[in-house]
Amino acid sequence: MEVIVKENYEQMSRLAAEMIADLVRSKPRSVLGLATGSTPVGTYKELIRMHKEDGLDFDQVVTFNLDEYVGLPTTHTESYRYFMNDNLFNHINIRKENTHVPDGLAKDVTASCTEYERMMVEHGGIDVQLLGIGGNGHIGFDEPGSSLASRTRVKTLTKETREDNSRFFASIDEVPKYAITMGIGTILDTRRVILLANKESKADAISAAVEGPITAMCPASALQLHPAVTIITDKAAASKLTGNYPAEPHRLILK
Repeated sequence: MEVIVKENYEQMSRLAAEMIADLVRSKPRSVLGLATGSTPVGTYKELIRMHKEDGLDFDQVVTFNLDEYVGLPTTHTESYRYFMNDNLFNHINIRKENTHVPDGLAKDVTASCTEYERMMVEHGGIDVQLLGIGGNGHIGFDEPGSSLASRTRVKTLTKETREDNSRFFASIDEVPKYAITMGIGTILDTRRVILLANKESKADAISAAVEGPITAMCPASALQLHPAVTIITDKAAASKLTGNYPAEPHRLILK
C-alpha cells in the first residue's frame, strides 16, 4: 500500500488524474472503475481539462461505476448515472454504451448484480478502481460489517451514511435506504486501486484503513490485502497517520 500526502485537494486531484491519464494513454482500451460523491469531482474536472486541452482520448475506454441508489431513475439529479454524465461523461469523447452503472430500477436486482459482475469479467476486469472513503470507513456502499469476500449486491444503508448523503437531497427522508454496490471482494479483484480522501473528517477512517487492523468494521482496511493500492490524501485527512509518508508516488505510470 502506497500512501501519498499532498498539500491540498487540488494537488491530490491532479495526481489521481495524471495516474489515470497515463493508464489511458498506455492502454487505450482501459477499463476504469469510477466513484461518485464530492471527493472525485476534482479528478474528473482535471480529466476533462486533459481531454479538451491535451487531447486525452477516451474513445475506447470502458467504465464501471461502484454503485447506484435503488429506486432512483437515471434522470433523477441524485442518481449516480446522472452524476457521472454531468461530471464526466458529457464532457469527454467516451461512448455512452461503454459506460456502465448498476441498474437501480432493475426488476430482478439479484440477477442484475450477477450480470454486472459478468460484464466486468467479459471486459477483462477493471484496470484501476477509483475510490472515496466514508467517515465510518466504508468504500462504495460496503458498510461496516460487510463481508470482505462480498460481490456486487444490494446493501441497506446505515443511518450515518444516509445522514452524510442527505446534503444532496432536500431532506434525509428523500435519501434512498438501499443501494447496489460492488462488493469488497469485487474491488479486491481489480488490478489497481486509487483511494482519495480529503478533509479532517476523513482522518479517523484513513488512519484505521492504513494503519489499523484488517476488519469488517472498517471496510477500507481490506485494501491492505490488495497488492497495488495508492492512497492519496491531503494533509488534513492524513493528520492522524503515524507513519512518514511521501508527497510523490514511487511510480506514476499505471500499467
